Amino acid sequence: MSAAGAPPAGGKVRAVVGLLVAFELISGFLQGAAVPLVPEIQHWQGIGTGQAQWITSVQYLAAAVSVPALGRLGDLYGHRRMMRIALAVIAVGTLLVACAPNLGVLLLGRALMGPLAALLPLEIGLVRDRLSVDGGRRAVGLLVGSLTLGSVLGHALAGPLLALLGELRPTLFALAALAVACVALSFTAIPETRTRASGRMDWSGAALLAVALVLLLGTVSRGSSWGWTSVPTLGGLALAVVLLYVWARLQLRSPDALVDVRALGRRASAPYYGSGFVLGAVLLGGQTVAVSFMATAPKDTGYGFDLAAWQISLCGVIPHLMAFLGSSLCANLAGRIGYRRLLLFAFTLLTCGYGGLIALHTGLVPFTVANALVGFGVGLALGGLPTVIVESSAADRTASATAVYNNFKTLGGSFGGAAFGVVLGSLVLAGTDTPTLGAYVTIWAIAAVLCVLAVGAQLLVRGPRPTGPEPAAPAAAVTAPPSSG
Repeated sequence: MSAAGAPPAGGKVRAVVGLLVAFELISGFLQGAAVPLVPEIQHWQGIGTGQAQWITSVQYLAAAVSVPALGRLGDLYGHRRMMRIALAVIAVGTLLVACAPNLGVLLLGRALMGPLAALLPLEIGLVRDRLSVDGGRRAVGLLVGSLTLGSVLGHALAGPLLALLGELRPTLFALAALAVACVALSFTAIPETRTRASGRMDWSGAALLAVALVLLLGTVSRGSSWGWTSVPTLGGLALAVVLLYVWARLQLRSPDALVDVRALGRRASAPYYGSGFVLGAVLLGGQTVAVSFMATAPKDTGYGFDLAAWQISLCGVIPHLMAFLGSSLCANLAGRIGYRRLLLFAFTLLTCGYGGLIALHTGLVPFTVANALVGFGVGLALGGLPTVIVESSAADRTASATAVYNNFKTLGGSFGGAAFGVVLGSLVLAGTDTPTLGAYVTIWAIAAVLCVLAVGAQLLVRGPRPTGPEPAAPAAAVTAPPSSG
């Protein structure tokens, strides 16, 4: 590697990765703190449960729209530049949430927090450009682990922070202060990427994808209330599919496509995107299922553990910590067995974990052990999938490829959440809206089957992942002048 293309000295590498880790910790904290604060926000704004669902849904919708665009812009104009813009938008969003005089402003602020999901793809683009292959792999695992740890801390500390400050608004301003601090940190020692994509931004493709994804995710999120066989639901899903088909055809013809659609169908990468969908379905779609099960009183339903909120939080921390451990160890384990075998192992663990939940749901300790197994498998998959997707993509499409993976994961979470919601709402005890034990067992069985499919997807990829030096940038890429940052 030439001097102009060499990675910075070791000390600077550690400083750069350290700052990116700080961003992911705070990103995870902001996202993890949102759910425990929803009941207080409901009381503050005087809204019902249905309206409260939009507090989280609007951020997911905004992420689905903004992540592909920011990823492609980062590949074109520099990942540090777009990271700064994303952090500034996030900071404005957190301040609007803290100051919100009404629900409309609050939802606008939550929408502006959507680019939180774009930070990781932009950071991965930066570390791929600045670090060696092995260094980049370790950095990706560390970044994913930091995001997971931040989410754990946010979920665990949001309540104590609210109790300490006494009111919701000061708590929201404290969260906003973290976001503003990230903006300031982004103007310190972070270097800019040097390998840039050529061409221009496909704004029409971004707009069409945004409309299709908002329609798709919005319809899925409202399917339960509208009815899954109703005209609005079926019509919305059909129109979204048509728009996505038209968008894909246009992308194939565009010389400056927002997404490399052909790469999505290649045997070297398609199984990983499909596995990302599965991971999102079982992780994001099923994140409240275990909580609901543990809170249920067995004297009323014949299942559950009747745990208090603090006990549920304590048990819930265990799989999250295992996920952090798995993502942190991902690069080291992959260095010994390869990423293909690592992902086979990860989804096998997930399959065994969900099988354990089915077989061991009558005792709290074995139930927690099975959940911990799921958490460790999730951590390995979270750390491994972005790495193999990055290494199977062109050097000038790192962030946009990772952004597409993120959207596949989000789509999986939306469909998983909708499917699991239908199961919980359909299989209920007579005369009540309380799910039966069979509903939970069905959900865990669906999750296990999806993970078996993901295991099969890994088997479709032939040969080990590249382990040599980073391949040279393709001819379409251009090298920007070394940044003074």
